[in-house]
Amino acid sequence: MLTTHPFDDDHLHEECGVFGIFGHPEAAAHTALGLHALQHRGQEAAGLVTYDGRQFHHHRGLGHVEDNFGNEAVIRKLKGTSAVGHVRYSTTGETLLRNVQPLFAEMEFGGLALGHNGNLTNAMALRRQLVRRGCLFQSTTDTEVIIHLIAISLYSTVEERLIDALRQVEGAYSLVALTPDSVIGVRDPLGIRPLCLGRMEKGWVLASESCALDIVGAEFVRDVEPGEIVILSAEGVRSVKPFAKTASRFCVFEYIYFARPDSVVEGVSVYGVRKRIGAELARESAVAADVVVPVPDSGVPAAIGYAAEAGVPFELGIIRNHYVGRTFIQPTDSSRHTGVKMKHNANRAVLEGKRVVLVDDSIVRGTTSRKIVEMVRQAGATEVHMRISSPPTTHSCYFGIDTPERSKLLAARHDVEGMAKLIGVDSLAFISLDGLYRAVGEPGRAASAPRFCDACFTGDYPVRPTDHLASESGDAEQMSLLTEDIG
Repeated sequence: MLTTHPFDDDHLHEECGVFGIFGHPEAAAHTALGLHALQHRGQEAAGLVTYDGRQFHHHRGLGHVEDNFGNEAVIRKLKGTSAVGHVRYSTTGETLLRNVQPLFAEMEFGGLALGHNGNLTNAMALRRQLVRRGCLFQSTTDTEVIIHLIAISLYSTVEERLIDALRQVEGAYSLVALTPDSVIGVRDPLGIRPLCLGRMEKGWVLASESCALDIVGAEFVRDVEPGEIVILSAEGVRSVKPFAKTASRFCVFEYIYFARPDSVVEGVSVYGVRKRIGAELARESAVAADVVVPVPDSGVPAAIGYAAEAGVPFELGIIRNHYVGRTFIQPTDSSRHTGVKMKHNANRAVLEGKRVVLVDDSIVRGTTSRKIVEMVRQAGATEVHMRISSPPTTHSCYFGIDTPERSKLLAARHDVEGMAKLIGVDSLAFISLDGLYRAVGEPGRAASAPRFCDACFTGDYPVRPTDHLASESGDAEQMSLLTEDIG
């Protein structure tokens, strides 16, 4: 059974990562490499589907990419020159094998494998309609809704059926699909989730982030545009834009935390944005200090930017153990710090007798922040100030990020002063919304037409959260699938 490490449970979780490749003789191996580069986006499960011109081949499992595709014999069985892959962190649906993507189905036109990054906000409403029509669901993931919508569409081609299906869904999605003669990539009309296109000497590649192109030696071509469908086939690359053009609302948290710092997303270096966020933090809320210390690893670039702008030395005052996975056995309940100390330890030589500025990416429940602060104080810090490279997280996300319900978000229940008291710091400050927008290259946040999806900070949802509203009103129905023994 997979269990979540308590440190990770107090962070916003990566959604999923997708990868697709067409026209390469080592499609499976390259897809596995691409998924490895996207491992940070989903660490609960991984799957891969290939097509060899005659039949599809599928391998999936719970755990990391290396756990499932580190065996050469597995890759050899995944024959073909086209493939799609997926790494998953469950935002809808439990951590069960039947939910591991890509999902595969036999259609009237042949086989279809589909991987999805994001979350459909009307999935339950559509699911009820489909069940009434006689559709048989095998998973609890919202991705299967898209599969059924494609299956029942009255249009003739795969492309037309896909467009028909996507016209009925709401929410966020970046999709990769594998058919007998193509690999297809899609972004939702608002472009909330990322997807990019790359070119190899042999073949074309689609990936959630550019770092996955780098690992397979693909050249970055461009980001897939919001509302665009890209078809990779023997004829090359074809683009279709079937949806009405609208202002994009890319997820700003990709820049703060989710994307790998070496990725370039929407034409902007993630690492550069994070350093600029740190500099904005220093300009907005500098405090007298001796050292600036990141909460590793996500706080490192912002801490570098803060230290440079504030003129305070940057030090690794907290050391991360990189060999702790998402599962572990808690030896006893007597040490309430075990969970954090397994992953982080204070560097006393740096902290003792110092006024410390801790830089982290976010505060969710606040439990981990409190333990980190206490650990730093026990190492001899005379003052502990915390600076956060995102605005306060006051609302839940419904677009593919696993956030707690709003009542469990610390910033939804307390003001900044109250939060500072609860986590035990001498001072606490978050970057402002305008400061965040400036770091991403905007002059500030335009309230009437914000450039990004920032609903977790503002409650300004760019898509109506249909299922959530139904749940609040008591109209939602519960799914009643069999339990699954995963060993």
